[in-house]
Amino acid sequence: MSAVTAVPAADKAAALAHFTARLAFETDVSDVAADLADKAEGVVVIDSRSLESWNQGHVEGAIHLPTREIAATAEGLVPREATVVVYCWGPGCNGGTKAALEFARLGYRVKEMIGGFEYWAREGFPVETASGVARRSIDPLTAPVSGVACAC
Repeated sequence: MSAVTAVPAADKAAALAHFTARLAFETDVSDVAADLADKAEGVVVIDSRSLESWNQGHVEGAIHLPTREIAATAEGLVPREATVVVYCWGPGCNGGTKAALEFARLGYRVKEMIGGFEYWAREGFPVETASGVARRSIDPLTAPVSGVACAC
């Protein structure tokens, strides 16, 4: 018996509903990078980590807003009409999910950047620190090393 088919795949309607919903809640680092590079209007990127983590490096153009401060300060920093993209460290961390929940409680449209800061840096996107902006070498396990988009 197949381990993959031991539980049958969902029917078309269920699959459409599930995958459409996932894309409504999540975005990936490549899509965020493309929007930031294009200066897409209406997208605000939030780093929900601690100040120490932020100082270690963050997405160029992100706003630092730790999760515990979102309820008290989001309204003064983030336009109501924005689509908020939140991130934390990486896939082993649910901090981005917690931050997304806080924005949702406030009535914002919000998506979580899957992969978090880890995949942002591993895919060679601009990392900002007090010293400036730098790009790390692309990890060949996360993105094409040629720099060409994976076209997904």
